[in-house]
Amino acid sequence: MAQSINPNQNNVNDPSLIQLVNKLQDVFATVGVQNPIDLPQIVVVGSQSSGKSSVLENIVGRDFLPRGSGIVTRRPLVLQLLNRPKADTNGTKADLKTTDKEANQDEWGEFLHIPGQKFYDFNKIRDEISRETEAKVGRNAGISPAPIGLRIYSPNVLTLTLVDLPGLTRVPVGDQPRDIERQIRDMVVKYISKANAIILAVTAANTDLANSDGLKLAREVDPEGQRTIGVLTKVDIMDEGTDVIDILAGRIIPLRLGYVPVVNRGQRDIENKKQIQVALEAERNFFENHKAYRSKAAYCGTPYLARKLNMLLMMHIKQTLPDIKQRIQSSLQKYTAELSQLGDSLLGNPSNVILNLITEFSRDYQTVLEGKATQELSSIELSGGARISFVFHELYSNGIKAVDPFDVVKDNDIRTILVNSSGSSPALFVGTAAFEVVIKDQIRRLNEPSLKCVSLVYDELVRILTQLLAKPAFRRYPALKEKFHLVVVSFLKKLMDPTNKLVRDLVAMEACYINTGHPDFINGSRAMAIVHEKHNPAANRPTQVDPKTGKPLPPGAAPLRAASPVMGEENGSGFFGSFFPNRNKKKMAAMDAPPPTLKASSALSDKEAQEVEVIKLLITSYFNIVRRTMIDMVPKAIMLNLVAFSKDEMQKELLENMYKQTELDDLLKESEYTVRRRKECQQMVESLSRASEIVNQVQ
Repeated sequence: MAQSINPNQNNVNDPSLIQLVNKLQDVFATVGVQNPIDLPQIVVVGSQSSGKSSVLENIVGRDFLPRGSGIVTRRPLVLQLLNRPKADTNGTKADLKTTDKEANQDEWGEFLHIPGQKFYDFNKIRDEISRETEAKVGRNAGISPAPIGLRIYSPNVLTLTLVDLPGLTRVPVGDQPRDIERQIRDMVVKYISKANAIILAVTAANTDLANSDGLKLAREVDPEGQRTIGVLTKVDIMDEGTDVIDILAGRIIPLRLGYVPVVNRGQRDIENKKQIQVALEAERNFFENHKAYRSKAAYCGTPYLARKLNMLLMMHIKQTLPDIKQRIQSSLQKYTAELSQLGDSLLGNPSNVILNLITEFSRDYQTVLEGKATQELSSIELSGGARISFVFHELYSNGIKAVDPFDVVKDNDIRTILVNSSGSSPALFVGTAAFEVVIKDQIRRLNEPSLKCVSLVYDELVRILTQLLAKPAFRRYPALKEKFHLVVVSFLKKLMDPTNKLVRDLVAMEACYINTGHPDFINGSRAMAIVHEKHNPAANRPTQVDPKTGKPLPPGAAPLRAASPVMGEENGSGFFGSFFPNRNKKKMAAMDAPPPTLKASSALSDKEAQEVEVIKLLITSYFNIVRRTMIDMVPKAIMLNLVAFSKDEMQKELLENMYKQTELDDLLKESEYTVRRRKECQQMVESLSRASEIVNQVQ
């Protein structure tokens, strides 16, 4: 059901609340800052051919908008209409700065970008709109979101605030940008999406309402039609026998605020300079005499539209005023706090400023590493010293445990080392030389993950540095921030050399001396027993007897045999059998010289398999001991030479490299961002404070 307004209501025009919003708009516009408060306003939308400009000129009662083909409105026009009584004969005409002394002194316009200058000639208002538009977007058909503020004082208007936007278009014409449709659409959506905007959707009545560009866009942001009012233009040129009664009754596309039909001047009327007052009288006659509209004539036409918009805007302001007050206060607190962080532009003693920053940085660096920065403790992610602990106990520990000595040393390699370690006499027992050769090589492999751990901790310290330098105090002084970063990074890099050396020495110590007497080491005899038991379980071994006496032999004794064949005579499985896989009798008889390279290529014999298994047991046992030692000692070495040392000596290092009288002034030069942002915040605080005073005047 559309809202109804009594056209005969005498007290419709109560301008105080609307003027309040106008003052709030002016407060932000005059200081050149973006309005952070969503103020109530009427936003006019429609296609280029819908008659938007004519509707606005009829409401004002004056020709003042640029005319032409294509996009004429290329910047938002914030139009503030203020009703003022006619001046009497003793008025203040002589005191007014007029641009046209022959013009009507009761009506004039003022632009916010030209404060104090009054335009009594409305043709010059049109020229100024065109000039200011071209100053921003040039003479081509481009658009700009920067608004033009125009205030019109007249006894013939109701107090209103309207925003005229570029007409919606679909196909670029002439010099218009290829994406002009998207540009205009984005601008319109930005304005009408605000919850406090009343949408004035202008549609030509002689077109299908379902195809109205303005209504389509309005329904996207206001699908229920709660804050959209429709204006139907060109009702006087509809086909014979057609009218908009069904639309007004809400039977086509219902709107909560309803529709208002109007009659504008046609193109020929404009070319013939038909006076708007004459056109308004013709509009009144049309509705009063039309058979379909005469019974509803009081709710049709431009005067009724102006009164309805005035009341809607006033009611909307009353409803949103408490929220406006709250938003102003919250925004004021926000910008005041930011201004406080940016600090005063007037510095004290530069020496004291830098000394305080060095002391504060050193304290923060220490507390972050120790996890005592209670104000910055996160419940979302690890930070500071906790990340270093993660590097030690997760990344490094798992990295060391992932080093498998047998992913590079295969059984054949161990067999070859065993043969080589026995020299010219085949060994009777498993030699320790092979064990030491393999274990030392594998210990040296721990160098890479250990040095990687140092690098990861260094990265975490630089990460902490970056976080500390992100504070407002350092954003304020870019030269000082850069110097801090340079000094601290150089200091940490300087500590990397002794830290890396100590870590390498730890690995070298382990590889230099293989402590087979370590209490956790399995030792050779135990390893052999484990392997022997594995390959010769007592449950499956038959009792051995002496073939001469028939008496049982003691456990482990070899049975006596009458004759033992020479090892390898039949099957070629002697000591070097695996190095001659393709031997045959003819080759054996020839006694050819051995090849230049001898490599094992056949499968291990049982004896070789057991010997290799013993070596692998010894390697595994000792390598686990070394791994545990490195997991314990490398973090201690890094903490000693890198983390703890940097924490203890940071302030001294900063003082030695930064506290130099000749550089203090250069270090404390503020960034352009800080200077600009402080000015913006100061302007915003002043504007919001003024806005707070304005709204607090309303009870």
